[in-house]
Amino acid sequence: MSHALSLIHRELSVVMKSPSEFVYPLAFFLMVTTMFPLAVTPEPMQLAFIAPGVIWVAALLSLLLSLQAFYVTDYEDGSLEQLLLSGVSGHTVIIAKATANWIVTGLPLVLMAPIIGVLLHLDAQANWLAMLALLLGTPSLCFIGAIGMTLTLGLRNGGVLLTLLVLPLFIPVLIFGASTVEAASVGRPYNGQIAILTAILILSTILSPFAAAAAMKVSID
Repeated sequence: MSHALSLIHRELSVVMKSPSEFVYPLAFFLMVTTMFPLAVTPEPMQLAFIAPGVIWVAALLSLLLSLQAFYVTDYEDGSLEQLLLSGVSGHTVIIAKATANWIVTGLPLVLMAPIIGVLLHLDAQANWLAMLALLLGTPSLCFIGAIGMTLTLGLRNGGVLLTLLVLPLFIPVLIFGASTVEAASVGRPYNGQIAILTAILILSTILSPFAAAAAMKVSID
């Protein structure tokens, strides 16, 4: 636990030295969600209808943009290999990097969600459910994304391959996250979707670090 906390502090310190690494994904999320009323329609009912999908697709792509900043630099300068040689387990490294990724990118997306919901004319209940769904879903995306990121370390055009590997794994989170907000906006029960998002979060937090650590070892070797 002490190793993990130290590594999380290290990751946050490194990212804070280059704030653009986490400003870009947030700016992307804000631009995509605010441009939909301009591109589609400013009519409130139609915006509220498409809002769940818009928020979740924009959040998913924003997190995808942020993944490389937490892995590629350490791989290229040898820090990742030195961490493993120093006795820190790959499992701990992945937990630290995924957690830092969520703190820097996922948590701000969660906090921005109510503002975007107001802009897209979501009602109050659906707006807060969007925030809750993102709170449960974005950590899962960070941990699942770590698997694809570690598999593509050191590969030319790894970003393209990362997208192809990770997007299918993101789909369940995307479906149930958007479905939660949609159900709340039309007055249908949403407890089932919340339960599934919670289950995905638990499973991804437990299993993804082991899979990503094995992939990272293969990539470094």
